[in-house]
Amino acid sequence: MASFVPQNLLKLLIVISLLQISIAARTLNEAAQAQQQPDRLLQYHNGALLSGKIAINLIWYGKFNPSQKAIISDFITSLSSYSSQLKASQPSVATWWKTTEKYYHLISKKSTLSLSLGKQISDETCSLGKSLKNGDIVKLASKGDQKDAINVVLTASDVAVEGFCMSRCGTHGSASGSIKSSGHNKNNKFAYIWVGNSETQCPGQCAWPFHQPIYGPQSPPLVAPNNDVGLDGMVINLASLLAGTATNPFGNGYFQGPKEAPLEAASACPGVYGKGAYPGYAGNLFVDSTTGASYNAHGAGGRKYLLPALYDPATSSCSTLV
Repeated sequence: MASFVPQNLLKLLIVISLLQISIAARTLNEAAQAQQQPDRLLQYHNGALLSGKIAINLIWYGKFNPSQKAIISDFITSLSSYSSQLKASQPSVATWWKTTEKYYHLISKKSTLSLSLGKQISDETCSLGKSLKNGDIVKLASKGDQKDAINVVLTASDVAVEGFCMSRCGTHGSASGSIKSSGHNKNNKFAYIWVGNSETQCPGQCAWPFHQPIYGPQSPPLVAPNNDVGLDGMVINLASLLAGTATNPFGNGYFQGPKEAPLEAASACPGVYGKGAYPGYAGNLFVDSTTGASYNAHGAGGRKYLLPALYDPATSSCSTLV
C-alpha cells in the first residue's frame, strides 16, 4: 500500500498491518531506491488487478462539511468524466488516470477498469472513537460493498490513526469479507483505502506543497486549488493510493522492491507534480489568475486539482500532466 508523503519532508517507517495483506508506507529509503533505479519497469507479480466496473464508496469518519465532501466526490467523478467541457479543458483528471490503463494493457488488451462514485456513508459521531488502530480502519472499510468496489475511509482532522503523521498519510490494502452468492455466503477479498485529513495534525508532512514543510528545503507553500489545505492534501494522497490500488490491489500486482514496502505507480515518483520538480519544488504548474492557486488537472464542475506524477510503464519514466 502506498502512502503519499513528499520524500524530503519525513522519514517514514515501514508499517505492516497485522490484520491483512499488503500494506506499504513510503519511506525515504524507498524514494532513494526509486531515484537510483529510474529505468527499471515496475514488475508484474502475476496477481489479479481490479477490472470491470468498480464503484468507489466513500466512508466519512468524523465531521466533514458539505463543501469538503464535494471536493472529494467531484474528484472521484472526474476520474471517468469526458464531458465536452473537460475535453476543452486539458489536461484533465481523466487524462491523468489513463496512465494506469497502460499497466492493464501489458497483461491483456481486453482488461479495462471503469471507476464511478458509489455510496457515501457518514459516521459523524465517530462510533469507534477518535483514536483508531489498523483493525478499526478495516472495520470501517467493511461497511461498504465488498464486491466490485474500492472502499475509501476518510478520517476527519481531529481523528488520530495509528501511524498517521509519524509514518504515513494514508494506506491501501485488502481485507477478507463475504458476499452472498446463490443464497450462500462466499469468502471474498475487497480493496480499501484510508486517507486522513492532516490540516491540524501534520500539514507539513501530509499536505505539502500546500503547507510549509517541516523538513527539507523551505520553499513557500502553494495556494490550494479548492481553498482547503487539508482536503486538497487528501486529494493528492487519495490519488496516489487509487493508482496503487488499481495496479497492485492485493499485493501481487505491479510493484518494485519488497512486498512489505513496495514502490507503486505513484510512490515511485515522490514529490513530483510537474516538469522540473526537485526536492522542495513541486514542478512547473498552472496558476489560477484569479485565486493564485496551483494545479495541474481540470475536474468535473470546473474543479481544479493537483495530482502526483505516475510511473509510466511505456516510457519507464515519471509522467506528469504539465
